[in-house]
Amino acid sequence: MKSLLATALSGAALTLLTGAAQTAQAADSFAACLSQLRGPALKAGVSGATFDTHTSGLAPDMAVIGLLDAQPEFKTPIWDYMAGLVDDERVADGQAGMARWQAELDRAASRYGVDPATIAAVWGVESNFGRTLGGRPLLTSLSTLSCFGRRQAYFRGEFFATLKIIQDEHIAPDRLVGSWAGAFGQTQFMPSTYLRLAVDFDGDGRRDLVDSVPDALASTANFLKRAGWNPALAWGYEVRLPAGLDTAGSGRKNKRPMSSWARQGVTRADGQPLTGGDTPAGLLLPAGRNGPAFLVTRNFDALYSYNAAESYALAIAHLSDRLRGGGPLAQAWPTDDPGLSRAERRELQRLLIAKGYDVGEPDGMIGTRTRQALQAAQRELGLPADGRAGQKALKALKASAAAKTPG
Repeated sequence: MKSLLATALSGAALTLLTGAAQTAQAADSFAACLSQLRGPALKAGVSGATFDTHTSGLAPDMAVIGLLDAQPEFKTPIWDYMAGLVDDERVADGQAGMARWQAELDRAASRYGVDPATIAAVWGVESNFGRTLGGRPLLTSLSTLSCFGRRQAYFRGEFFATLKIIQDEHIAPDRLVGSWAGAFGQTQFMPSTYLRLAVDFDGDGRRDLVDSVPDALASTANFLKRAGWNPALAWGYEVRLPAGLDTAGSGRKNKRPMSSWARQGVTRADGQPLTGGDTPAGLLLPAGRNGPAFLVTRNFDALYSYNAAESYALAIAHLSDRLRGGGPLAQAWPTDDPGLSRAERRELQRLLIAKGYDVGEPDGMIGTRTRQALQAAQRELGLPADGRAGQKALKALKASAAAKTPG
């Protein structure tokens, strides 16, 4: 009879062999796929030399396939999503960035009709004002997504667009790094969006969204203008709903005149009158009737078009209000365990490290290691081990640390 150790070793060897076979199979499929993409790439305007040079040696990054169905805009509770994207730290950084680039923001606002705070809010949410550009090579990510997973036709267009940027814009491939899905630069344009809408705003003859803040800010303003931004409109307002209001027809697409909402008793949360007359607005309830409520205009739709998620558009909209000097949302989210700001997330990570868990650098990003460590700590503290970084987990970790501190 085999020993348990021998059985375990043979199982581990089988796992390694299976993994190696799967890797080899993926590499073969990838190579065959790239070969089939050459013709369509040439039809899209990519030269044979460009295609051959920049696909030679490419290997798939299968990790991006798993990210295809894990976008935070759709998986993260709205109160966690908003807490991490619109906090006091980002507001302070944004106001400092606006002061530094005031002349360029004012010039972009004058040319494209998009106010500085909205432009800066996109910049802040997309890359934390240029601090987080992403580190995945676009050619690798987009070629992988062109050959595996869903939405291959879409990603093939973006892959070809990336090759055209290298070919026509003379941008080195090593400067084209970004998100797993291929967005890049200070305000995270997809490659096809870059080709259509990026502008040279600093006058150096190049459209550079990576190293030129003026180009990135103006390109974002151009995007929003083309998406229908109206400088005469607000994006919308947080509002209070009267008791008994029928919200069955809520949604940003189901717009009615502002005056109609006012007649039904809807008021602005800040106490100002709900004006706008015939301006169409939809009622947005991202956490249901018991959470914050918003009336949103077509300008909100323009923000939505940047990343096709209502939570994303709301983060941009609310951050823009905060950058203008506005306060936090008036209505609390309907949860007994609110989300954490980035400063609080870093504090949580430091407390986990103090308990002996390896979460890496306390950077405020709740990744796999932090979630796994938090699950273990939650079990130790008698909490549900869901790995969610919320106020309850932070409070419990702080109490545990305080109990171990000599009085």
